[in-house]
Amino acid sequence: MMVIFLRYWGPVCGYAGLIFYLSVQPHPDEQLPFVTHFSDKVLHAIEYAVFGALCYRALRGSGNDAWRQQAIPMAILLASMYGMSDEIHQAFVPFRDANWLDWVADTVGAAIGVTVMHRVSSLRPVGSMPEALR
Repeated sequence: MMVIFLRYWGPVCGYAGLIFYLSVQPHPDEQLPFVTHFSDKVLHAIEYAVFGALCYRALRGSGNDAWRQQAIPMAILLASMYGMSDEIHQAFVPFRDANWLDWVADTVGAAIGVTVMHRVSSLRPVGSMPEALR
């Protein structure tokens, strides 16, 4: 049971930790210089698309039928709420600020990531092997 939990929720927790780590950096552009080449809203959307996809994967892989059935809205909500908490957290980090438009970008990114993960995972049943590999 713990192995299954770690298999699905470990990546979610690890990625949430990475987001938190990046949020405490007062000047993230110094650690990741490539970020200056993109709109911060695009970066937020990409960051949370991955997070949303991981949340969806974890909810679909859980042993709870209700969670599996509601994985799409729950994953978007979970990622969005984490994005909101991240923006609030950034209000207390020197040289950073909270921005509701960043939260909107987080939520849109999460919805995109969840949708893509749902479509990819529904292409074939879980555990099935492609014909070419049989």
